[in-house]
Amino acid sequence: MADDRTPLLYLVHRIPYPPNKGDKVRSFNILRQLARRHRVFLGTFVDHPDDVQHVGRLSEWCEEVRAIRLDPRLARLASLRGVLTGEALSLPYYRSAELAEWIGRVVAREGIRDAVAFSGPMAQYLDAPGLARRVIDFCDLDSAKWTQYAADHRWPMSWLYRREGRRLLAFERAAAAAGDASLFVTEAEADLFRHAAPEVAAKVRAMQNGVDADYFSPDHGFASPYPPGGPVLVFTGAMDYWPNIDAVVWFAGELLPQIRARFPGARFWIVGMNPAPAVQALAGEGVVVTGTVPDVRPYLAHADVIVAPLRIARGIQNKVLEAMAMARPVVISSAPATGLEARSGHDCEIAHSGEAFVSRTFALLADVTLRRTMGLAARETVLRHYSWAAHLAVLERLLGARD
Repeated sequence: MADDRTPLLYLVHRIPYPPNKGDKVRSFNILRQLARRHRVFLGTFVDHPDDVQHVGRLSEWCEEVRAIRLDPRLARLASLRGVLTGEALSLPYYRSAELAEWIGRVVAREGIRDAVAFSGPMAQYLDAPGLARRVIDFCDLDSAKWTQYAADHRWPMSWLYRREGRRLLAFERAAAAAGDASLFVTEAEADLFRHAAPEVAAKVRAMQNGVDADYFSPDHGFASPYPPGGPVLVFTGAMDYWPNIDAVVWFAGELLPQIRARFPGARFWIVGMNPAPAVQALAGEGVVVTGTVPDVRPYLAHADVIVAPLRIARGIQNKVLEAMAMARPVVISSAPATGLEARSGHDCEIAHSGEAFVSRTFALLADVTLRRTMGLAARETVLRHYSWAAHLAVLERLLGARD
């Protein structure tokens, strides 16, 4: 039977399988959606040894895969070339002559006209001759993230991060101008870019994250991973990612002592891969650091409260949607709640300060009925507003459009 799907180039900065961290959840679901109507030619980087084993699995969705090994230590050294060239350091970090050569060859060989770049730095590969439609999924405005990092660090890192914010914004604007559409994970993030790059405002769209509500469902009946004891507060995420590190260090140091003063048995579980030294150092009285776990769902299913105390965050967090899909009550700081289709006090608790975060956590820990009611409302919100298929229709409409 003839395959009438059109060929498409998909470029991703990190292998989109397995979908075990925020960016990979989004890039993988985009891949699945694209594979329904396109023969996907995937160019990507593999930056962790554990992910090498998964490259072959991508053939389920891709006609061809070029996965380039990336050693983060060597890539960081290579990125310093940007200081000499005047460009953002993120660009040489993800620059590969091997990948560029493959892109040029496969685009010419297959007559590929459409391309999707996932994350800003991958847009540097979209100048291949023959491409007629280029869509960039920036996800978040990374330039703003680096500028925000600068405010939380001392010199010289503050200078370096501020420089990265400026240079990366210049690249983001140029890439958006050369492309046909730019996508962001929330309308708030899209508006931020429209104000930063008014010349491309008409080509900017929001494409929200979704969640697989069948996979993240309370109906699976998982056994509890927790030993007997007091209430369990849980944070999930990749623990080598600076916003996550900052979140748990702040929560464990500033907020947890207040919570344990009222609920002495309360335990804070930090569940996620690659815990940085600052995260490992938190382990002790009242704090458990798991490292990689085979399945995060049991930890969500049996948590009393999920906490997302992110102070440096851009866009709706998958960790929040997954917890809500599992019908768990979630306390969220205001940054990751921006753009979230949820009502504070009904579907979740949104806290605009440390004091509010503690008081809302108190209320949930003290009332099992409130926890259950809010958890059920949270799942209904996910089912109503966060279908991957519905959100990704934005991308398909852009790829289907022709001048």
